[in-house]
Amino acid sequence: MTLEDSEVEYIEGILNRKMNSLEEGMLDVMFSEHCSYKSSRRFLKQFPTEGENIILGPGDDAGIVSITDEYALAVGMESHNHPSAIEPYGGAGTGIGGILRDIISMGAMPIALLDSLRFGPLEDQKSRYLFEHVVEGISDYGNRVGVPTVAGEIEFDESFTTNPLVNVFCAGLVKKEDIQMAIAPNIGDVFLLMGGTTGRDGIHGVTFASEELTADSETEDRPAVQVADPFTKKRVLEASLEIMEKIDVSGVKDLGGGGLTCCISELVDSSKNGAVVDLRAIPLREEGMTPYEIMLSESQERMVFVINPDDVELAQAICDKHEIPSAVIGEVTEGNNMVVIDKEADDEILCDVPTILLADPPSIVRPTKEVEPDTGLVEIVDGDIEESLIKILSSPNIASKKWVYKQYDHEVQVRTVVKPGDDAAVLQIDDETAIALTADCNSIHTKLSPYDGGAGSVAEAIRNVVSMGLVPYAVVDCLNFGNPENPEVLWQFGTCIKGMSDVAAKFNAPVISGNVSFYNEMEGVVINPSPATGVIGVGKLDNIRTLPFKNESDKIIILGKTYDEVDGSEYHRSVHGVEQGIPPKIRLDEEYSSAQNVLKLIENDESYVDYLDGNAELEITAVHDISAGGLAIALSEMCLSSGLGCEIDLSKVPKDEGISDNNLLFSESYARYLITVKADAADEIIESIDCDAAVIGEVKGDALVIGDIVNIPVADLDDAYNGVIEKYMA
Repeated sequence: MTLEDSEVEYIEGILNRKMNSLEEGMLDVMFSEHCSYKSSRRFLKQFPTEGENIILGPGDDAGIVSITDEYALAVGMESHNHPSAIEPYGGAGTGIGGILRDIISMGAMPIALLDSLRFGPLEDQKSRYLFEHVVEGISDYGNRVGVPTVAGEIEFDESFTTNPLVNVFCAGLVKKEDIQMAIAPNIGDVFLLMGGTTGRDGIHGVTFASEELTADSETEDRPAVQVADPFTKKRVLEASLEIMEKIDVSGVKDLGGGGLTCCISELVDSSKNGAVVDLRAIPLREEGMTPYEIMLSESQERMVFVINPDDVELAQAICDKHEIPSAVIGEVTEGNNMVVIDKEADDEILCDVPTILLADPPSIVRPTKEVEPDTGLVEIVDGDIEESLIKILSSPNIASKKWVYKQYDHEVQVRTVVKPGDDAAVLQIDDETAIALTADCNSIHTKLSPYDGGAGSVAEAIRNVVSMGLVPYAVVDCLNFGNPENPEVLWQFGTCIKGMSDVAAKFNAPVISGNVSFYNEMEGVVINPSPATGVIGVGKLDNIRTLPFKNESDKIIILGKTYDEVDGSEYHRSVHGVEQGIPPKIRLDEEYSSAQNVLKLIENDESYVDYLDGNAELEITAVHDISAGGLAIALSEMCLSSGLGCEIDLSKVPKDEGISDNNLLFSESYARYLITVKADAADEIIESIDCDAAVIGEVKGDALVIGDIVNIPVADLDDAYNGVIEKYMA
């Protein structure tokens, strides 16, 4: 049990009696941090959640954003960190399964998955094991269900050695008229449970996720990890969409954390109604299950539909056609209590608890304490720039992630226009409309400055979408932190959210869905705080741009100013082995201005012929944001993706006065982009830009040449960049 003494006192004060064992178990899971958000809710209120294109913000299984007159996109992001630390293949697979159900329950067809992953260094055998099997779990589940995994991001760092992070982001397409919600508004409607049967797996999964891991977790907590079943999920997906097409469904919700207890209580509480659940009507796959086990089981691949009794026969016929079990397990009632009965024992009442007590536990105002900056800094002595560049390129954090994404089917459903490896994935919606999806996070920046790191994570995701030529519409997030009972961790959390909120508000890209994952630590080792951020961009198919250089003689323009900001950089981590100092500052006006200038240039580029088929009769021929690794790595990535070299004049780069060449190349200052343009258009384009910008070079030859300090053949960049992860995983 994780209920605190004060919570037990609060609950029994409302009930005016002692809880029985079933009620205690049900309230225990619903009061867990994972379900109740009791430590985080007061901080989450800082997020902007409404906007011009937002149909539904936080509170349901997913957020919904308008993308065309006819269609909306349902989006959500979830974590499955603790289960993946214990059983990486199954933990990652059930993470994918859970986010898919969230999207399905909004009435949407899932069309894309993304993952945001964090592990310990690949030199560590256990980290390699976790990495291999998490990727395999994501791959097998997504591929078998038929939903493409189109993008993601990975970080390797000592802080994640005992606590890997597995965050998954899903988007689904739904006609606006077909949107469903997790409600139960009509008294007399019944609950139709369909999908997988209920077993003993996953019991107390949410309380397990709301505690720190220990050295014994791998054996003691394994029963709390759910069992994935992608083949059943495929049938559940098809049956669910058919039910919603043929029946006027009142509400729908998936069974995830907290199982039936969470699902039913939240459905009826959202409509201020009550519920009666017949324990003996629930299809089981194991004999002798107790009421406690049945109501707390988190067995996967289950959905609950709230429907009129007259529609039960058709709904069950659809389930039978798809060969999945279904049963009416209860009904919506007047009042505000959730009642569990045993009809085989003369309707014995096993639980009778107010739904609001289950679905909306009170928040806890825990103390916060500002983290004091570390003053014991290691002195950095810069070495040879070429050697540093090669070392950063060959870091697993920067090197090619092809070993990962080649295991994913990213083309199923035939929507993926820009595939893994670019700044974001792009999917086609109709003949004119595209969406861009990306996931980003900078955990070192957030560790060193929670405000700037949180803001920077949102800003980087926005830059990735803007680099594709599309407008950021909305944000989703997965906030991974340590123990909230530690005042310094909670201060990090609240400060990070303030930074994220400021950027989201500046771009009018509200935060419409998300997840909080606390307790990511083991025996005093705390993860770097990791605000994984997804951004959804929308725009014209004609506006899509990609990062590879396109043509010899194209001019290279940088937008944005470079500051002396190498603290917290990949240069510091990969070359010098330190994470220290003051990371890049978020400069909201500069961030917004550079993004708007990129979008304006692309929108005004009317020389479009057929960019995606390789015809480069455009003025703006490539776009890439500058982030991890700085300018040197961004240029290298453009060379590597095209096979073309470039020549750069560093003296032309808008920069801090007195910044060294080393820091100019490896600074991770925000708000910067690289674009390439046709040579004869460069002067006119520069004149039209109203932020810091300059022509700094041109696409030329077969080497990366930066003044007289860097001259590396693209073939040598390729040798450093490709095959790094493959060697570790051989």
